[in-house]
Amino acid sequence: MADLHDLTALEQGALVRRGEVSSRELVDHYLERAERLDDVGAFVTLTPEQARSRSDSAASAVGPLSGVPTAIKDLNLTEGVRTTFGSAAYDDFVPDVSDGVVRSLEAAGLVSLGKTSTPEFGSPCYTEPEGRPAAVTPWDRSRMAGGSSGGAAAAVAAGLVPLAQGSDGGGSIRIPASCCGLVGLKPTRGRISGAPMYGDPIGLATAGPIARTVRDAAAMLDVLAGRRPGDPSWAPEPTGTFLAACDRPPGRLRVARFVEPVIADTSVHPEVAQAWEDASRLLESLGHEVEDVAVPLPREAVPVFETCWAVLTAMSAAPEGREHQLRPLTRWLSERGHAVTGPELGLAIGAMRRFAAQALESLAAYDLVLTPTVAAPPLPVGAIRDDADPEGDFEAQKRFTPWTSAWNVTGMPAVSLPLHWTPEGLPVGVMLAARPAGEELLLSVAAQVEEATPWAHRRPPGW
Repeated sequence: MADLHDLTALEQGALVRRGEVSSRELVDHYLERAERLDDVGAFVTLTPEQARSRSDSAASAVGPLSGVPTAIKDLNLTEGVRTTFGSAAYDDFVPDVSDGVVRSLEAAGLVSLGKTSTPEFGSPCYTEPEGRPAAVTPWDRSRMAGGSSGGAAAAVAAGLVPLAQGSDGGGSIRIPASCCGLVGLKPTRGRISGAPMYGDPIGLATAGPIARTVRDAAAMLDVLAGRRPGDPSWAPEPTGTFLAACDRPPGRLRVARFVEPVIADTSVHPEVAQAWEDASRLLESLGHEVEDVAVPLPREAVPVFETCWAVLTAMSAAPEGREHQLRPLTRWLSERGHAVTGPELGLAIGAMRRFAAQALESLAAYDLVLTPTVAAPPLPVGAIRDDADPEGDFEAQKRFTPWTSAWNVTGMPAVSLPLHWTPEGLPVGVMLAARPAGEELLLSVAAQVEEATPWAHRRPPGW
C-alpha cells in the first residue's frame, strides 16, 4: 500500500471526501515528515497547532483539495504568523492580516503547515537567506533549489507537502520547479489578485502553484484564480475549471521554439539543449507543428526590465534603523532603484509595454512557445551568490535564467515541466508559454505531455 505522501494532492483530497482519511491525519503525517526530514531548507516557520486546528474544519469546504496540506511562501502576509520576507530586517514581523492568496487557500480548505523559505524580498534566483540553511534540491542536497520559491519547491520535491504556493516576478516559480523536478506554473497577468497590498504596480509578479503533477497544479490554480473588488485589472474568466482543461485534447497546435538566451550572453548546458530538443520531438510526435523562430524580445529590453526590477526592490524598504541588515545584493539593487526618477520609471514602464507588444505580435501566429527553463542543471549552493560583488551576482543570475523573465514582461502564462534528468540524476525543466489568458490550452498540452512521458513516479533520495 502506498504511503500518503506517495499520492497526488488530488488523490489525497478524494480520500478526505470519501472519509477514508481525515484532514487531521494528513496534517499529522506531513508535519511529522517536515519536522523529521527537512534537511532541504524548506521551512522557516512551522505552525503545527494552527494547522491541526484548521484541519478539523477544513474538510467542510467544497473542492477537490479540501483538507489537503500545503505551505505558504514567506513573502505572503499571514495573519498572526511571522512573515520575514526572507530578510533579517523582518525577523520579528507578524502581520495582522492575511493577503488574498492566503485567504483563497484557506477558503478552499487547504491547510498550511507553515512558511517556506525565500531569499530577501524574493529577488534572487537562489534561496540562501541570511542566517538560515539554503534551500536545496532533494535530488542532490549540495545543489540549490532555485529561487525565489526555493523553499516551496524543496518542500514539495522532498514530500513534505503535496503542493505549495509560490510567486514569480522573473521566473521564481519556474526556476525552482526546474531545479527540483516539479511542475511550476506562472499564470497570466491579472489571473490572481494581488490584494490587499498590490505590491507590484508594474505587473511583473504573480502567485502560482508548484506541484508534482499538472493536474495538481491546475487544481491549485482554480483555488488561487479570481478577481477581488479592488483589483486594478484582471484576466478574462476561463471557460471552465483549469482542472477540467487537463482532460480536453488540445488539438493540433503551432509551437514556436528558440534556444538562444534572451537576457544574457551565456552558454547553454548540453543537457539543457538535449531536454529542449527531446521536448520538441515529443510535441511533434503528439501531432503538433514545431517551428524555429527568432528571439521575440530584443536585447534592448534588458536594461528596461532591470530598471523596473531595481525600483521594485527599492520599494521593499527595511524598517527604520534596520537597513544595515539588508543583504549586499538588496542594497545594491535598491540604490539603483532609488536613483531612478519618476519620469524615468514611467518611460521604462512604457518602453517595457511596447517591447511586450512587439513580442506578442511576433508570436501571435503560434499557440505555444517552447524554450528551456534555465541554462544549466541545478548549480552548487553558493555558485551564484556573491556578497562581495553584488553586480557580479546579478549578472550570474541572468546567465543562469536567460529565458524566464521574458514571459513576465509579456504577461503570458508559462509552465516548467520536468521532462529530463541528467545521467547524474539531476532534473532539467523545459518551459512552455501560451498566449495571454491561455492557461486552459497550456494545461491541456502539459497534461498531454505528462501522459506521454510521466514523471510523478520519480522519487529523490530520502523520499
